[in-house]
Amino acid sequence: MEPLVDVKDLVKYYPVYSRGILTRKVIGQVHAVDHVSLEVNHGETVGLVGESGCGKTTTGKLILNLETPTSGKVYFDGAPVIQTLTKGTKEEKLKLRRSMQMVFQNPYSSLDPRMTVFDIISEPFRVHKNIPTSEYKDRLYELLSLVGLEPYHAERYPHEFSGGQRQRICIARALAVDPKFIVADEPVSSLDVSVRAQILNLIMDLQKRLGISYLYISHDLSSVRQISKRVLVMYLGEIVESALTSELFDHPIHPYTKALMSAVPIPDPKRKMKIILLPGEVPSPVNPPSGCRFHPRCEYATSKCSEEIPEMVQIDSDHFVSCHYFEKFL
Repeated sequence: MEPLVDVKDLVKYYPVYSRGILTRKVIGQVHAVDHVSLEVNHGETVGLVGESGCGKTTTGKLILNLETPTSGKVYFDGAPVIQTLTKGTKEEKLKLRRSMQMVFQNPYSSLDPRMTVFDIISEPFRVHKNIPTSEYKDRLYELLSLVGLEPYHAERYPHEFSGGQRQRICIARALAVDPKFIVADEPVSSLDVSVRAQILNLIMDLQKRLGISYLYISHDLSSVRQISKRVLVMYLGEIVESALTSELFDHPIHPYTKALMSAVPIPDPKRKMKIILLPGEVPSPVNPPSGCRFHPRCEYATSKCSEEIPEMVQIDSDHFVSCHYFEKFL
């Protein structure tokens, strides 16, 4: 079966301008996303992890064409996303938008404070005209119930809710058009631990009931391990390793992945943790290192790492890594 979402060689560069009063000149480029390829299958959750600023959110926005890619291709159920959303008819664009939705990271800024919950969730109904006007209220109450809220919440404004409740509203809004695929951009990062567990359980429950596929973006590795079937590790705009979740957490290969995994807390006071501290800072994406982008912080780096870009090598059927010396870590 073909994947639901197929991303091929996605690139996004942002221009850097010189400071000027009357004229501005491009003096560089921010390499936000560099040749990223990934797949999300039907009913699957794929985790995308990495340090802040590595390009995770930008990748999610590029897939939905909320940001225009510099180059690359995105296919949804076989249809070219970028071409459809830029050159397609209004009906084609709306149909594709109904299938692909996003839950944004900050529930405090992604909801209009001047709109009630009823207006926020029913707005997709008015835009997409996917249900008759007479059914708005019933469908809205159904969505509120689906995400664990009550019908009377529909008349309230966003400022009257807690962070967890706001995130439930955001999820209900995304579900309003019956999507097949949702980009969940760090949906629990701003929530308390107990509320975080509730939202993660809600996301998994919705997947079982509705068959939704997710790209789950997060730097919280514990939540990624709980919710994802496969995990992609991103560093400075590039995918450096991908594998099934259990395989990646138990047998990480790339030195950067090993450092990430060493920071995951182990709930066992008798077991000693060996945390790998990476030297230096994350290089600037305006002037990324040559060769392997991780080589300035890698203890195993040689001159080859600074001169040659490593290829993505297949270790087994579901495990891929981009490292010149991956055999050392098998």
